Amino acid sequence: MHKILVAYISRTGMTEKMAGFIAEGIRMAGQEADLRKVAEIKSEADLAGYDGYVFGCPTYHRDMTSGMKTFLFLAQKANLTGKMGGAFCSYTHSGESGTMIFDTMQHVFKMDMVDLGALNLKEHMIDSPDGIKGCQDYGKALSAKFKS
Repeated sequence: MHKILVAYISRTGMTEKMAGFIAEGIRMAGQEADLRKVAEIKSEADLAGYDGYVFGCPTYHRDMTSGMKTFLFLAQKANLTGKMGGAFCSYTHSGESGTMIFDTMQHVFKMDMVDLGALNLKEHMIDSPDGIKGCQDYGKALSAKFKS
């Protein structure tokens, strides 16, 4: 069994719901998911011991939050090269943050990213059956990276 960290920032609780549904998908696929708020992660040592990483935050003014930017600088120190990764975001008007996080993980951290790209969901879709299934399927796809 592989251990995957799902770390997120949530302003309204919607990104937190996404993180929970992604973690469910990871568990449904037989892997272990550790769900944590980015604010709980204080140093790169807190990122040690995981086989995969999924980072998410809402899009705010067509950007990721400042807290996510700070967190990504901390994560860069953890040397995640070659580790499995994924990214996600919730949004109301535009959904750029998921792609920004994904690109950072892929091109700066040199991680082995899930082939689906970032998961971006409008906030009103998150609690819908399609939104829940989309998040769970993303978690399952992340877990499948360990079987190939």
